[in-house]
Amino acid sequence: MTYSAAVHETVAALRTIREHWAELLLAIETPPTDAWPPRQLAHTMRVDDELLVEDRSPLVLREHPAPLNVTALDAGLDIERQMFDLADTLAGAVQHAAPGDPRRWDYRSPTSPGSRTHGLHWACVWIEGRLLDEDTEPEQLADGALAPAPFDVLPPHLLHEARRGVRACEGRLLRTLGLDARTTPVSDRPCPWCEGELTLHTGPAQTPTVTCSTGPSCTAPATFDEHGRRMWRWADLPGLVAALDAAEKRRALNCPAA
Repeated sequence: MTYSAAVHETVAALRTIREHWAELLLAIETPPTDAWPPRQLAHTMRVDDELLVEDRSPLVLREHPAPLNVTALDAGLDIERQMFDLADTLAGAVQHAAPGDPRRWDYRSPTSPGSRTHGLHWACVWIEGRLLDEDTEPEQLADGALAPAPFDVLPPHLLHEARRGVRACEGRLLRTLGLDARTTPVSDRPCPWCEGELTLHTGPAQTPTVTCSTGPSCTAPATFDEHGRRMWRWADLPGLVAALDAAEKRRALNCPAA
């Protein structure tokens, strides 16, 4: 793999982590569920939650007396630690920014968490800057003199170390959220229009979709995919959720009392 391709791949993985980090934080506060509904759709439909992380302190700096999803918490803690440790490693190799420079990554100490207090988003943005060789040119001072560059260019061996670590964290986050590439039957929830089997399709670079196994004869108000199956895209999934809930209520009403 070329240097530029490794940079592009690692930056893309960092951005994936940032984009889905709020979902992981909400997953920690949500009991584990089956494949349906897709986790990010369930979060979208929870009007009491906001996918914001600015006011949330880093997981490694909090207490967690009773997390509802221990798997998600373990993944979040590990991802944070790895990203913070990677920032420490890169800073030790290329950083010259003086104390007080907002671009500087500050190490933790016995009395301060350093830049860790700014959370995973800041760590990912900072690491991305090193991968892209930002701020690696001498800077002109007010008196016209040149100051040393805040950072050195990242050497290749550290780029590849960063790539391995970031890709591993990206994969764990996506697996924890059920967003890795997989096809999962929606068990016990047949299509409300034809009773066909519904299947959830997820992937790291796509929003979830659902297909019906019946084919063109299904009368659901959904488009067809390339295989002639009814398919609900991301924007259509709330309607499918509502139809499934209504169908389940009808089945419950028709069920004789035990």
